[in-house]
Amino acid sequence: MGESGPDFTIELKAMRKGAKFVCGIDEAGRGPWAGPVVAAAVVLDPKCIPDGLDDSKKLTEAQREALFAPIMATAKVGIGIADVEQIDRDNILQATLWAMAQALDRIEGVALALVDGNRAPSLPCPVRTIVEGDAKSLSIAAASIIAKVTRDRIMIGHDTAWPDYGFARHKGYGTPFHQEALQRHGPTPLHRRSFAPIAALLAAR
Repeated sequence: MGESGPDFTIELKAMRKGAKFVCGIDEAGRGPWAGPVVAAAVVLDPKCIPDGLDDSKKLTEAQREALFAPIMATAKVGIGIADVEQIDRDNILQATLWAMAQALDRIEGVALALVDGNRAPSLPCPVRTIVEGDAKSLSIAAASIIAKVTRDRIMIGHDTAWPDYGFARHKGYGTPFHQEALQRHGPTPLHRRSFAPIAALLAAR
């Protein structure tokens, strides 16, 4: 794998063993201080895989946006979104696993789920976790792009309602600008109060 990027080897091996639909699952937004966590599940069509798929972190925002429509047009896609209230109630890991299950639930007939990372959500099909899976599996890479673009669009939308915080710029991550805006204006309903920087800010107010 490495420098060559993700490929379809894992999926093809499973398909040769009888798994008709192999799904890649990934998330975006575990680390930010604000906004939802978004998971995507993608079953690629082996005969029609969009060119240029890669780990979303290795692509520019423009490249991810350009790949979003071709993935949606050619693959089976499910999206799950856990909001800030759920993150604060259940913790970010549990909210992420729930969103992954929701994403898969929107696709029928999945025989095997390839999940990025080392924690498996509870799913109705066999699950295989793959550390750095978005750099190894094209299905997971596609899911990483769908999750990232979906979440970015949500945060850009919030920028209109909360223009002082720069959500369109940093998407809720803890940048110096975001930190300064929090100090100046306080947290919004979008901020994760269970996260240490926000909890500390609230405690000090």
